[in-house]
Amino acid sequence: MATFLVLTLLTLSSFSSPVQAEIFTSIGQMTDLIFAERELVQSLKEYIEAEELKLEAVKSWANKLDMLTRASTSDPEGFLAHPVNAYKLMKRLNTEWSELESLVLQDPSDGFISNMSVHRQYFPDEEDEKGAAKALMRLQDTYKLDSESFSKGKLPGVRYNAQLTVDDCFDMGKLAYNENDYYHSVLWMQQALRQMDSGEDAKTPKADILDYLSYSVYQMGDLSRAIELTRRLVAIDPSHQRAGGNLHYFERLLSKELRDLGRSQQEPADERPIQLDTYERPKDYLPEREVYEALCRGEGVKMTSKRRSRLLCRYQDGNRNPRLLLKPMKEEDEWDSPHIVRFLEALSDEEIKKIKELAKPKLSRATVRDPNTGVLTVAHYRVSKSAWLEEEDDPVIARVNQRIEDVTGLSVNTAELLQVANYGVGGQYEPHYDFSRKDEPDAFKSLGTGNRVATFLNYMSDVEAGGATVFPDFGAAFWPRKGTAVFWYNLFKSGEGDYRTRHAACPVLVGSKWVSNKWIHERGQEFRRPCGLTEED
Repeated sequence: MATFLVLTLLTLSSFSSPVQAEIFTSIGQMTDLIFAERELVQSLKEYIEAEELKLEAVKSWANKLDMLTRASTSDPEGFLAHPVNAYKLMKRLNTEWSELESLVLQDPSDGFISNMSVHRQYFPDEEDEKGAAKALMRLQDTYKLDSESFSKGKLPGVRYNAQLTVDDCFDMGKLAYNENDYYHSVLWMQQALRQMDSGEDAKTPKADILDYLSYSVYQMGDLSRAIELTRRLVAIDPSHQRAGGNLHYFERLLSKELRDLGRSQQEPADERPIQLDTYERPKDYLPEREVYEALCRGEGVKMTSKRRSRLLCRYQDGNRNPRLLLKPMKEEDEWDSPHIVRFLEALSDEEIKKIKELAKPKLSRATVRDPNTGVLTVAHYRVSKSAWLEEEDDPVIARVNQRIEDVTGLSVNTAELLQVANYGVGGQYEPHYDFSRKDEPDAFKSLGTGNRVATFLNYMSDVEAGGATVFPDFGAAFWPRKGTAVFWYNLFKSGEGDYRTRHAACPVLVGSKWVSNKWIHERGQEFRRPCGLTEED
């Protein structure tokens, strides 16, 4: 608008310059100036109005974000424990703040721009926004939650209300569409349409939603519904670039199908709203996907009354270890075969606080060891950040390591460093083995300490919903309890891998999950856990 004002002034100068100082000699010419001035005043009013609108928009942003940041900064982890809040933070900083920046840039605003320049390097990028969106879809699948549950914030254990708008749902569906994930595209475009039909305002045109939704439904093999949706699109936008062609194409395909089936008339399109079970979710690379996800929901756990009767609790003194004689560790059986135990009061609140404090500056994207090269690399099936802590970092690490050695009876001198992990929105680690298999003999070769004989997993937080540790092979699920730890052997005494211990960290639905892992290796256990004579000793 400042440019418009300058142009108007230039126009006035051009109008006045030919007569220069003789303007006052001609009332007629002066009356022309009167009208020119009136136009200038009108343009000035329009400029002021536009500037006020801009300022009102910025004020509205500031008020909204002020309220939001007051809530978020009072309890950052609790706020981000709601996956929708985490997704909207990614989206807000990657997309919406850029829109605000463009708005402010319409008039010079050095203070804002300099702040944006300083902080932009720390902003999430497009990949972060994508990752957060995919995390919502992962949670949707694992816990069988429909899109409305997320959109309306209907999640278990939530402390903060968070909702998705029509535009948010459309963006989710569009992201899935661009990844050729038509299953999720349908679910989110349908939710966007449902909210728009209920009267919610949106920037996204309904025609765009119907366009994406109709084609995604077609890709899911539902021609009748694709035709019905495309007809709705043509009705509201007859000149739509693709709608007419798509409608003719879909109708020809349906006619051919009917002819092939020997029928002359199609059945009416299903008018029921699209739900999670309307279309079958495509299979993926993980063979035990259904079993794994069911366990994450607490379904299919094979804990029978007979098995439960064999589970005991005890005080563990580490075979009369001096450090445990006065205060033995409380130990509970979690599973009988393979034997998995949970230690209570394995970490104090003060120790947990210190470990988190040490880990936070070091957190980076968690990695997995490439089975062929032994090199650590990131993987889409492990979504968390981790840090490795040494005893030199703080006495608390040495104390924790010593405690693990005392209660397990295994040497930790050849164990890996204490790994601290924090799972963010939808954070997970899909089914995996902790030990290296025969087809990956070099996985731990560089360490020179043999295979991972055992796993000691500390839970450093409670999780409101989700985040269980599950074992698909034998149907077990263990939920995080702050200050406790679970322990199991990955290898039989013979040194052979116990393939039953394939396990997973379920996606965190609501909450922030902190754990610390200690992977204990074979070297140094020769006299502490002697070899067995049979393969499965």
